[in-house]
Amino acid sequence: MQTGSVLPDTARIMGWLDDVPDPEIPVVSVTELGIVREVWWEDATLVVAVTPTYSGCPATAVIALQIETKLRDMGISDLRIETRLSPPWTTDWITQGARDKLRDYGIAPPVDGTASGGLAAARAARMGGGGNLVIECPRCGSGDTRRVSQFGSTPCKAAYQCQACLEPFDYFKCL
Repeated sequence: MQTGSVLPDTARIMGWLDDVPDPEIPVVSVTELGIVREVWWEDATLVVAVTPTYSGCPATAVIALQIETKLRDMGISDLRIETRLSPPWTTDWITQGARDKLRDYGIAPPVDGTASGGLAAARAARMGGGGNLVIECPRCGSGDTRRVSQFGSTPCKAAYQCQACLEPFDYFKCL
């Protein structure tokens, strides 16, 4: 910002960051995924706290660059991006709107309660035949699905297939 300029409030800045897509899943933003944890001003320097989805996420540098580019385009010249690894990111931070967008995009969103409550809590609530967690197909809604591989198109997703419509899909793993 230029000297003497009024600094934009942090709510407005978070609104700008709503336009920054996740590089691996561009249908959702970095704010909707809960990756951007906080923004604040330290004098005339804007500080953005970012928590990657996991410490080895290959998209972390790209996300930081996209955030910086967006903010510079909006006139913020003095900024710092801080990476926070604690507390670790959790799928509980994904907004309901982002979960809906993931489903519409063909990715099964994380099952509620499996991150903070652990898999045991989720199993008590949503067990299917054979003692497995029920992952609904994002295309047809069937719970008759099976995990094909623990590893999907990105490290944060697992590969599944629907037994009803036979379509393959990714499931956003709970962390």
